[in-house]
Amino acid sequence: MNDRELIEAAARARKMSYSPYSGFAVGAALLCEDGSVFTGCNIENSAFSPTNCAERTAFFKAVSEGRRDFAKIAVVGGRADLATPEYCCPPCGVCRQVMKEFCKPDFEIIMAKSGDEYKIMTLSELLPASFDKREV
Repeated sequence: MNDRELIEAAARARKMSYSPYSGFAVGAALLCEDGSVFTGCNIENSAFSPTNCAERTAFFKAVSEGRRDFAKIAVVGGRADLATPEYCCPPCGVCRQVMKEFCKPDFEIIMAKSGDEYKIMTLSELLPASFDKREV
C-alpha cells in the first residue's frame, strides 16, 4: 500500500469519528509489515479521560488481533465540520508513547491534509527523548 492509499484510508476512518465535545475529527490507518491495515477514529467521552485517539484505536485493534510488526501510520485530523482538514495533525504525547511501545525508531508517521499534502516524520523525530521499556 502506498502513502496516498494509506492517507485515503485514514480520511475514510475520520468520517467515523465520535467527537461531539471537541468538534475535532481524527482518522488513522496503521499499516502492518504483512500489508494488513487497521483503521481507527477518535472516540470522545463527556468525562474526557476515557476519550481515545484515532492512532491508539488503530494500534489497539491491531494488537488485539495479534499484530506486533508495524510499518507506518497515516493520520488525518481537523475540525469535524470541514471535509478536508486545515493542517497536518501530529499524534499526541500519549499516542507517541504507545507507538514507542510497539515500533522501531524509524517507524513513519504520515501527517496529512490530503493525499497530495502531507508531512512524514519518524517516531524518533517526534519523540526524541522517550521512555523505553528497555530502560526500565
